[in-house]
Amino acid sequence: MKPPYDAVTGLASAAARVGGSQACALPPLLALTDPQRQPDPVKLVEMLPPGSAIIYRHFGHPDRLAIARATVAVASELGIPVLVSSDLDLAYSSAAAGVHWPERMLPAAARARARGCRLLFSASAHAPMTLLRAKQAGLDAVLVSTVFASASPSAGTAMGPQALAAWARRTPVPVYALGGINQKTVNRLTGLGISGVAAVGAIRNAVPTRT
Repeated sequence: MKPPYDAVTGLASAAARVGGSQACALPPLLALTDPQRQPDPVKLVEMLPPGSAIIYRHFGHPDRLAIARATVAVASELGIPVLVSSDLDLAYSSAAAGVHWPERMLPAAARARARGCRLLFSASAHAPMTLLRAKQAGLDAVLVSTVFASASPSAGTAMGPQALAAWARRTPVPVYALGGINQKTVNRLTGLGISGVAAVGAIRNAVPTRT
């Protein structure tokens, strides 16, 4: 049985409110792995309540196939989809539900779709033009960042909720907020026409360390 991590469950509930009635193939809370802030995908899956998915960012880890397979095995039992970052072959080999593409790899996503790949596809978006390219590539969701100030070393200047809403109005592709998402900031995203949120540190910070 999964531990009752109330803070994570609360974040998932808030994400569901943010998504409202916005249709999307992915659940409203996306949890991302990170080498420093959330390095253990299996542990991360065990933290997550229903209505969540995980994006495994392997960063070329030498054991990425074994880790991906272990993550998918646990996640499948809990009904949590797993997307593998930037590696279609790894997604197929691990039986993952989909691929999360970095913005620079959108051409590869488009080629995969053109070849008939039906896995779930999400991608990062840091510029408005990416929204058009995401639609053309047949993506299921885009993760727009940086929405709020973030501790991530790759985070840009925070755009804020209203700019995010303006981005969401530009595209039919479901939009997720990424960057600085936590128990406080998530409540500022309701009613903006987005489909959910993506988080890294908020989930780590909400859950006690496993011993």
